[in-house]
Amino acid sequence: MTKRKENPRAKKIYQAFPVARVKDEIIKRSLDINSLIESFLDSQDIRPLSKSVYRKGLQKLSCWLEANQIEQPDRTTILNFKTYLLESGLSVNTTNSYLVSVKRFFSYLEGERLYPDIAKNVKGGKQPKGFLRESPTIDQVKAMLSGIDTTTLRGKRDFAMINLMARTGLRTIEVVRSNLEDMKQEGGEALLFVQGKGRDSKDEFVILTMDTLKPILDYLKAKGKADPSDPLFISHSDRNSGQRLKTGTIRNVAKSNFRSIGIDRAGRMCAHSFRHFFATQSLRAGADLIQVKEAMRHSSIETTQKYLHNLDRIEKGAERFISF
Repeated sequence: MTKRKENPRAKKIYQAFPVARVKDEIIKRSLDINSLIESFLDSQDIRPLSKSVYRKGLQKLSCWLEANQIEQPDRTTILNFKTYLLESGLSVNTTNSYLVSVKRFFSYLEGERLYPDIAKNVKGGKQPKGFLRESPTIDQVKAMLSGIDTTTLRGKRDFAMINLMARTGLRTIEVVRSNLEDMKQEGGEALLFVQGKGRDSKDEFVILTMDTLKPILDYLKAKGKADPSDPLFISHSDRNSGQRLKTGTIRNVAKSNFRSIGIDRAGRMCAHSFRHFFATQSLRAGADLIQVKEAMRHSSIETTQKYLHNLDRIEKGAERFISF
């Protein structure tokens, strides 16, 4: 049996890997990334949303290669692309998501013997400490809710929705995916089952206390008869009336209500800030890490610990011991 040749990774590009094969004839040419993106995506057993993220990252790379007239990228090319992403104003999370798609793409190409894995072991951008989003105070959340006109149907919806996110820490996508039938009674408690981040089914839940549940019931009563499979929150605009809300709509509602109480801080206060609010306030009120982790559906306790670290840093900071 003939031994497979060793991977000559020391070379910038090893031409033994063809980009295409026709009747077993090796055709050597430069990387035609656009002709391979769809093949890569078709081979991935992932959700449509993840494929969309991969496609966006690879299209970003394709445009950058074309703009720089690079036909045979090597490892240095990928490192330069990473620098370009970091310097283009993108967040570290967005940059890293693009790099993940690029790394998996070249890993796939090498596995298919189409091109060397020039992105292997390329590290992502360094995540900043703490959180990029600020958390509103209890007084700010109260002021926001009290300022919503709940005499209108849209106002009832916005109040119920913001109140729900602040009291349960739901993500915007979890709010969007929620249906009427997802509210259930178990053990004498009202629960809302949600499809969490990276999940394919609604197998996790948040507890709906009476303070959380009542505004939702008021909104549903005002909205009128509905089917159990209908969205929990719908659009009340002339153009999309009755349709499921989009994440962008929820973000706009949150920003508008933050502005109504004088908060407009270049994106640092947004719909996701209510999730930080929930974690911060529940820890401050005495909930332990495990309780908060379960409520927020974190996959790792380390993520939850960031909130505790921030609280300890603020409340027990060494600066408080200085007096003169």
